[in-house]
Order: sequence, then structure tokens, then C-alpha cells
Amino acid sequence: MKGYLKRDDDFQARRKHLENLSSEELKARFWNLAEQAVDPLLDLAKTHTSPAVERSVLLRMGFSSLEAKPLVEACIDRGLMGKGAGHVVYRISKEKNIPLRQAGLEMIEGKHWDDAVAIFKGGQK
Repeated sequence: MKGYLKRDDDFQARRKHLENLSSEELKARFWNLAEQAVDPLLDLAKTHTSPAVERSVLLRMGFSSLEAKPLVEACIDRGLMGKGAGHVVYRISKEKNIPLRQAGLEMIEGKHWDDAVAIFKGGQK
């Protein structure tokens, strides 16, 4: 066939280090390698977020897209994005002992942001 590259079949050579493993050992090796591949992704997910992700979290918390957008923007403006917009609203709800939705709506009106900054940047977790 003209134009096609022929690939040398080296499967037997590449599998040499696996040939004496039992099915259980192969299965354990597979899951070990899978964990090694996924662990960096999990670490990134724990430490990185985006406005789209945070808006999505707020939508699942019961806010509309029109409500989620200003909450995320306010978090960005105050350097709280890394804490998670949903987490910020949740913490204000708990600190003020008010329903979650009420906390978010009041935050959209400009309330509670000083408290949010103090909670997250003042060393409290």
C-alpha cells in the first residue's frame, strides 16, 4: 500500500515485563497507573477554578444565572475566587445564621462582603 507507514509490531517485546503477572497483579498495576494519571488532575481541581465552574456551583445551589454572575464577579473583585463563590455564600449563610438563598441575595445587594473578606483572608477557614 503506497503512502502508508508500516508499524513494526513490538507488542511481545513491550509486554515482557508483564507476562509473569497474575490477573490480580495486572489489575492492581492498572489501577495504580490510573491513579498516577488522575492524581494531578484532582490536585488541579482542588486548587483551581474558573468563573464558569463557580457559576455552575451557584446554579446548583438554587441561584439563577442572573444571580450567579454578580456573585462570581464580586468574589473575583475581592480576591475570593480561589475559595469558591459557593463556599463564600455558604460561609456567610452559616455566619449570619440566615438561609443560603437569602445570604446570596443580600450579597448581590452589596451586604456581607466585608465579613466574607474577613473570614477568608483573616485566617479563618
